[in-house]
Amino acid sequence: TLVLPPPQRFYLLNKDSSQKSSFDFGDFFHLDSIAVEHEGLNVISAEEFLHKLGKTGQLKNINTNRPAIWDEKNHSPQSVKTYLEQVGVNPNWDPMKCVAAFPASKGKDAITMLENAYKNEYKNTKGKPLPELKDFEDNPTPVDATIGERMREAMVDRTEICMYDETLQKAKVIHFPVQKGTRLLTHFYAFVFFADWKQDLWAKRFVRDHLRYIDEIVCAAARVVEAVRARSKNKDKLFDSMHVRRGDFQYKQTR
Repeated sequence: TLVLPPPQRFYLLNKDSSQKSSFDFGDFFHLDSIAVEHEGLNVISAEEFLHKLGKTGQLKNINTNRPAIWDEKNHSPQSVKTYLEQVGVNPNWDPMKCVAAFPASKGKDAITMLENAYKNEYKNTKGKPLPELKDFEDNPTPVDATIGERMREAMVDRTEICMYDETLQKAKVIHFPVQKGTRLLTHFYAFVFFADWKQDLWAKRFVRDHLRYIDEIVCAAARVVEAVRARSKNKDKLFDSMHVRRGDFQYKQTR
């Protein structure tokens, strides 16, 4: 079950009180339809999660092992964050330092197999140089290659793995807080590694085919493209575009 964060305020959209400034993932992606189409995946809001499990005392404080009752009278993004930190296990995964490694199945044996593959590639190198990005330019590793070969490509510029171990597999709640060192601000396909190459393909195809912007956003973008092409002087109505981002114009020196 995927629990969505509560709506968050976009800090540069709060000057006009008549304009919507708080959004959640459902405002951008087809999350409801994804959950309907896939029987094994449930997507619920933070409010529903807190009402069903937090308010009823079904969640325990991970430090005291005592029931942690959610106080619905004190509902705010910060109070939700604090509560989730009390009841959820934080993997402390840093995508800049490690790759999130998922064993082919649950249990100790599958974890050990993945750990051994990692040790063979990064601990018992016998002088073998660590992989660099240039090693794979125009030379991608086959999707069905061995665990070791695929791991070398996935771990470019990193030397550690963050294992989805038995502690995480048994945790009732896994919480990924937005904080320094554990912010998952990276492309998922450059961070997640599956021991089973078929699971790896399934996950990437799932995101490719289903995690897309809602129709309203796509249509708005299409209208912009149509307007730009109408102004284009190219005979085929082609144009070049550039994404310039300088602090989102929040600082005076970039305005």
